[in-house]
Amino acid sequence: MNLNGATALVTGTNRGLGHHFAVELLKRGAKVYATARRPELVDVPGAEVLRVDITDQESVAAAAEAAPDVDLLINNAAFTGGGNFIGGDLDSIRAVMDSSYYGTLAMIRAFAPVLARNGGGAILNVLSAVAWMTVDGNTSYAAAKSAQWGLTNGVRVELAGQNTLVCALVPGLIDTETLRDYARGSGIVLPERRLNDPADLVRRALDGIAAGEIEILDESAVEAKARLAGPPAQFDLSAAR
Repeated sequence: MNLNGATALVTGTNRGLGHHFAVELLKRGAKVYATARRPELVDVPGAEVLRVDITDQESVAAAAEAAPDVDLLINNAAFTGGGNFIGGDLDSIRAVMDSSYYGTLAMIRAFAPVLARNGGGAILNVLSAVAWMTVDGNTSYAAAKSAQWGLTNGVRVELAGQNTLVCALVPGLIDTETLRDYARGSGIVLPERRLNDPADLVRRALDGIAAGEIEILDESAVEAKARLAGPPAQFDLSAAR
């Protein structure tokens, strides 16, 4: 896919990885719809800002109507604070699944016809290496990302006939404000050597889309996927150093 001249819609662009996606796409000559639940927090000069709450069907439908020229959909937005299954807040656990799984599905269902009318295009779902291992302290997030991986694989099969590339970005730890805040609150020492620079990760992801790749993995994700052949594993920060 040639990103120069493409039209992309990115969810969750108010900060973190989504912000970097919007900025890098503009650099590569794409038109960008930068979206967030709170559009007033989006600061991406040159982008068209839209309000999108991926867990609200009316909001998703309105976005598809407002952006009929999209040929690249980047599903980045996700709620990460679900916590553990046992003892965790059930509403938070549902919110994690609603964003990563049902929210992603809602966006894809709304934009699949748009992509088809525009020649097929591409979808990138932002997953996590915890899709292939769990993480104590946020087991519900790991499960939601596992579900999103299954969703990505299923949608890839269903949309192949309309020539839509469906790919997954599967990173380990990303050096974002969200991760730093979580680490400070939990007293965790982050393994600096294994942190992905978000700008570098975005460039790798967009290069992967341009090359037609269906999975874009970092070192941690490669290791996690290889472990699927053995017993279930837990994400261990100390081992990641």
